[in-house]
This record gives sequence, structure tokens and C-alpha cells, in this order.
Amino acid sequence: MRTLKFKNNDEMPAFGLGTWKSEQGEVYNAVKTAIKKGYRHIDCAAIYGNEKEIGEALSECFAEGIVTRKDLWITSKLWCNAHAKKDVIPALKQTLSDLQLDYLDLYLIHWPVALKKEVMFVSEKEDLISLKDLPNTVTWEAMEEAVALGLVKHIGVSNFGKKALEDLISNSKIKPEMNQVESHPYFQQEDLLSFCKDKGIHLTAYAPLGSSDRADKFKAENEPKLLEDKIIADIAKSKDATPGQILISWALHRGTSVIPKSVNPGRIAQNIQAEQISLSDEDMQRITDLDKNYRYLTGEHWVFEGGAYTLESIWS
Repeated sequence: MRTLKFKNNDEMPAFGLGTWKSEQGEVYNAVKTAIKKGYRHIDCAAIYGNEKEIGEALSECFAEGIVTRKDLWITSKLWCNAHAKKDVIPALKQTLSDLQLDYLDLYLIHWPVALKKEVMFVSEKEDLISLKDLPNTVTWEAMEEAVALGLVKHIGVSNFGKKALEDLISNSKIKPEMNQVESHPYFQQEDLLSFCKDKGIHLTAYAPLGSSDRADKFKAENEPKLLEDKIIADIAKSKDATPGQILISWALHRGTSVIPKSVNPGRIAQNIQAEQISLSDEDMQRITDLDKNYRYLTGEHWVFEGGAYTLESIWS
């Protein structure tokens, strides 16, 4: 299995199971099935609302001797309403309690956006806190404290652009070690990937299959369907593979981590088999040529007229 190596020589399996949009009542079986199929990296987040069920699955896998804690790489994320320095450690401890773990392998700031403590989902501009009032660097100080306390081994971010990353790099004791962002052939983020590699930051690709199962409110009309792309289908046919497997393999060939989500046992088994697919330089170039700079998850839900955030400020 491909891995990404950290500065202390810890190795994260590059392929993992995503759990965003995995409903309660389904994610338990998905996690147990994935671990039995050989998955060793599980990506979680408090806002997904399913960490307690994931914790039950993990606990049972440990108790049944399927894996030990050291066999797994578990990532979770700090939600936007816990960015105040005093709120970070309590939020992390809640995640650890829900997941029934003593530590996380990786903990990420979920978005470079701050919400008021009592707000779970943004609905108006008054729900937001400006980064002038609560900078990411303040949140990061508490993330560093989590490492010192032994609650997490590595820390990073999600949905951060170059400017926000540079700010953390310049104002931190521990540099961000991971940036988890949308990345797939229609939105390759080559500039950001190159920047992260240059700074020693790993990149994890979410929505690698185009996230067609996300809520309708996050979809645009007539958006391109990545899984139905003719070039991807052609390459898949030549490899006796599925389009999804080709998309996963492409992400791995680029040197990124990739976390496709599924709760379907057959699809879970299919996805990990993508590890075995070899793409030629020609295959990779054909896929590179598909880039449309098309972002499926735009971040527009954070933007309000006169509000604290613009799309440029979020993604720059």
C-alpha cells in the first residue's frame, strides 16, 4: 500500500475511507467492512455527525483482533464553531470520546472560516466571526498544544489556499503537515499541489469521484459528471477497471492521499483494488488534459453580502 511519510517517519496510508455523507446506521458497517478489506486509513470529522458510530466500529475491530490501534491511521477535523483557543482542546476531546480513542494520528482545521460558538451551520452573516477577530493563527496555537498534550500526532488543515497556508507557516512552531482539499481530474489544483510539496505539506484529495451524492443545495445545474467522462471510461476499459478505480489510481499516482467515500460493500472492495492499477505516462497525460478548473464544492455557503468572507478570501 502506498504511504505518505511525515518528518518524524510516521507513514500514513495514502488510500483511505472517507466518511462524509455516510449516514448513521450505515457508517458502522462501512468502517468494519473497509477494515476487513484492508483499509488502514479512516477520515472523519466532527461535523459529519457520525463519529460515535465510527467509534463503535473501531472499538469492535480492536476487540475482535482484526486490527490494533497502531495498525490504523485516524484523521478528524475541528469544526468552525470551535476556533477560539479555549474551545479547541474540548472539541478534540469530544471527538476522541466519540471515536473511543486516546489519540488521533492527524487533526485538521476543517475550514479557514470561524463561526460563533452556538452556531453549527451558517445561515446568515451574523453567524460568522471575521478572521481579523479570530485569526487562524490563534486556533493553530491550540492545535500545537494538542500535539504537546499527546492527543494528536500530526496537525494540518483542510480547504486552505496558499495565502492562508503561508500565514500559518510564518506564525507557527509546528508547520502544517497536511492540506485536505477538493481534487480530481476536473479540478486538479496543480499550483496548490506544487506549493504544498515545496513546503513539505502533504495533500489529501477529497471528492475524488466528483461527489455526485452531495446534497442538491451544493450542486450547480448541468454540472459535469466526472464518473461519466469518456476519457476516464476509455482508460478504465483498457485496464478492465471501473471509472472510479481510475480516478482513485490517478490521485495515488500524483503522490497525494485520496479518501473516496462509500457505504456499499462491493464498492468499498472495488475502491481499494485501485491500489493495484498502473497508469502509464500517456494515461496520466490524457487525464491531465481533462482539467476544467471546475470546483464542485464552491464554498458559496460561507458568503453573504456584507459578510466576513468572500470566495477569494477563502480560497486564495
